[in-house]
Amino acid sequence: MDLKGILSLIFLVVFFGIMICVGIYCRRHATDVNGFVLGGRSVGPWLTAFAYGTSYFSAVIFVGYAGQFGWNFGVASTWIGLGNAFIGSLLAWVVLGRRTRIMTQHLNSATMPEFFGKRFSSKGLKIGASVITFIFLIPYTASLYNGLSRLFEMAFGIDYIWCILIMSVLTGIYVIAGGYMATAINDFIQGLIMLVGIVAVIAAVLSSQGGFMEALNGLAKVTDETVTTTPGAFNSFFGPAPLNLLFVVILTSLGTWGLPQMVQKFYAIKSEKDIKKGTIISTAFALVVAGGCYFLGGFGRLFANNPDVAEAVANKNFDSIIPTMISTLPDVLIAIVIILVLSASMSTLSSLVIASSSTLTIDFLKGNFIKKMSQKKQVLLIRIFIVVFIAISAFIAIYQVKSNNESVKFIAQLMGVSWGALAGAFLAPFLYGLYWKKTTKAACWVSFIFGAGIMILNLLFRDMFPEILQSPINCGSIAMIAGLIIVPLVSLITPKPDKKLVDEAFACYEKKVPAAQKNSLD
Repeated sequence: MDLKGILSLIFLVVFFGIMICVGIYCRRHATDVNGFVLGGRSVGPWLTAFAYGTSYFSAVIFVGYAGQFGWNFGVASTWIGLGNAFIGSLLAWVVLGRRTRIMTQHLNSATMPEFFGKRFSSKGLKIGASVITFIFLIPYTASLYNGLSRLFEMAFGIDYIWCILIMSVLTGIYVIAGGYMATAINDFIQGLIMLVGIVAVIAAVLSSQGGFMEALNGLAKVTDETVTTTPGAFNSFFGPAPLNLLFVVILTSLGTWGLPQMVQKFYAIKSEKDIKKGTIISTAFALVVAGGCYFLGGFGRLFANNPDVAEAVANKNFDSIIPTMISTLPDVLIAIVIILVLSASMSTLSSLVIASSSTLTIDFLKGNFIKKMSQKKQVLLIRIFIVVFIAISAFIAIYQVKSNNESVKFIAQLMGVSWGALAGAFLAPFLYGLYWKKTTKAACWVSFIFGAGIMILNLLFRDMFPEILQSPINCGSIAMIAGLIIVPLVSLITPKPDKKLVDEAFACYEKKVPAAQKNSLD
């Protein structure tokens, strides 16, 4: 094993040791459902903000999206990172954070499906949302393994199957042991690694190209007539395809508003002041990590002469671009990148498995198939389903890389299907459910069916869609926007919700609480 492999291995051993120790330490917080799934609703701003950010950005962003969209849009792909910061983080915290925390505690809901069930007094909505959540979180999880495996192969030369197994087992250990609190603390540690790592990698890559201005000048000389005939398109303000860029910004930014594993972070935050601090911290984190990832990916075409990149692009396998860009960096930096992407992937994976397993237990089995379920039994089942969920997604990750199924061949497509279905189904009902008393159960059902349905059809019959909607990313963006129109329209033409039920749900916002004079003159 060369120096690069030795350094990476040392870093990995230390990293995994810390993660497992945190999981064991946090076992005392994971004795009941509230503690295991939400950390007792007492998580501070730094942990919550980093948990939100690290769940947001994973190998899917660093390897898949940065590689593909950096190649397609050039330096204009940085707009995606800015959208993630200001729409997916800042605006999400401002619009959803406070109201989500208040109403979910008032309704005593620990998951998004449970929120739908109690907010609209519908067991069917809860079951339907839990099924959609479980099904569509799996392809997203599979994409995490895929991106990580490519970096492990570059660093160690080992088969990606072992990468998947290692990540699965170690993530499972600390999540099963410590639940949400272990995940939040580890997310904080992993987030710090991501912040330092992305800055170091950007500086090193640009330096290898003669500095920022030289790299930008080199990008201006790049031409690709299959994309555009406009000179200098890849270092222009909006890139060669502004409309497609807009669709990516919508999916990756607005999409977080409807993802169960993201919204669930607001359930657990401790106080009002923590929400305000968390908003600032989360936005700053997203600016550095997401902005940095897409900015880095924007210079991918400078490496077009590399045989590995040329072959990858010819096969439309954009996931190899970023690993190739960093393969020439110093050994220490490559080791840092391995830990960076591992941190991002494990933090997202832990968030996904908690969201999925808790949904399956609390929303699907409890009260429907198992009438009486103690707290201890619920936590046990959640832990069992964490193992099941990790195993299924790992199997899919191995199968999809081994197979020749081009429809889900690279990371961005897997994530597009998952995000499009989940956010297309949930974003509008959840948002209107928090703010609008006239939102109806029927409108929620229509949104569920439309959002999940259109993405399933896109996956199975992609060639039959209009060209602009054949991309699951574009289709997912349309599904989200359509939901925001569908829910109010259907609500206005369907029977009004029960006034007593709605007033009870919204009563939480009118509750009088003491306030410091700096926040209220009264």
